[in-house]
Amino acid sequence: QAQQAKFLSDAENELEELAVTIAQAKKMVELIKGAATKEKERVEKLFVEASEVLATFQKEVAGFIEDGERSMLGEAEADLRWKEERRAKLAQCKQNLENVPSTDTIYFLQEFQALKVAMEENLSPALSFQNELNFTKCTQAVSAMKDVLSAACKNQWDRLQGKGIDGLSFQETEEEQGGLGGISSCFPSHPHVFFLPHTVAFIIDLDSDTADKFIQLFGTKGAKRVLCPIPYPESPTRFINCEQVLGVNLMNRGNYYWEVELIDGWVSIGVIAEDFDPRESYNRGRLGRNEKSCCLQWNGQNYVAWFGGFESVIQQPFFQTIGVFLEYSEKALTFYGVKDSKMTCLQQLKVSHFAKGQFDPFQNKINHQFASLFLCKLKPAFFLESVDAHLQIGPLKKDCVSVLKRR
Repeated sequence: QAQQAKFLSDAENELEELAVTIAQAKKMVELIKGAATKEKERVEKLFVEASEVLATFQKEVAGFIEDGERSMLGEAEADLRWKEERRAKLAQCKQNLENVPSTDTIYFLQEFQALKVAMEENLSPALSFQNELNFTKCTQAVSAMKDVLSAACKNQWDRLQGKGIDGLSFQETEEEQGGLGGISSCFPSHPHVFFLPHTVAFIIDLDSDTADKFIQLFGTKGAKRVLCPIPYPESPTRFINCEQVLGVNLMNRGNYYWEVELIDGWVSIGVIAEDFDPRESYNRGRLGRNEKSCCLQWNGQNYVAWFGGFESVIQQPFFQTIGVFLEYSEKALTFYGVKDSKMTCLQQLKVSHFAKGQFDPFQNKINHQFASLFLCKLKPAFFLESVDAHLQIGPLKKDCVSVLKRR
């Protein structure tokens, strides 16, 4: 009986515990349902607002085109009418003069004078068109907006899937949201430590034996393009047709991260296969214009990613510091804009299995040939495109150095 009583007591206790946990589980279910419902409502409202923004922009652009058309058509049509009226008047005067009998001298002189006056009338003022064809820029503006919107949708979808724009995991932080722990990321303003754990802080030295004769080196960290050639000694690894220079460092496994300061001019930063022929022609020898190299270019207005002769324009503001993150295991190269110890992903070059690659020539090129680049040993590479272009290697930001592992 004692044992039976114990079993009954234990069963009763377990039933009470289950009742408590069931009540808690029910609350959790209701909480999840409530949170999901609220999130759906918020998302729906935001999509409606986004649609209204797009509709307003569409209306504004259409109105801009109509205003430009109306303004220029008014001036152009008035000029056309004046010319047609002048032509008709001259033709009539000429006809009247031809119909005058040769014996009627006075009538002939009158008609001749009328024709002369008509011919000497002041011409209409030249068309001003101060805003000439401004509305034809609308296609460019809307296309740029569409590209930004598409990229933002893709980036945010990656974020929802937990990958982030650059393929790396987001550092998640919890916030209080309706009693549930919310996940919030502030991409792309994460500090270095959030993005690059277990990474080689790569110390780069420029290789003077690879520098083109129009590149002046400052120690092993600085490079500037100059007008007067520098009498470097002969070297089988020296570029002769492109103003490029390589790092002495080789990369063949693991992860590598380095930073470059863009001091002046047009500069390209990337990687190149160790066995690339430095005597290639200018068109084939430049970084990113072949399958043996890739780069991020600053052309004075935009960043542009290059690989295999294909380009991808990047809509981001200028960053003086560029971070480069090379991952051999992932076969990926990511470029970051670095400011105030925070990073903004500018572009990641990596094979993508999304259908987008079928319609994007640049990504399609990446999908077909980029992985083969990692069969080679790679070197950091730099192309100084404009005269006085100037760059400086590193050092990394202090808070980054403490986290990244040096190999």
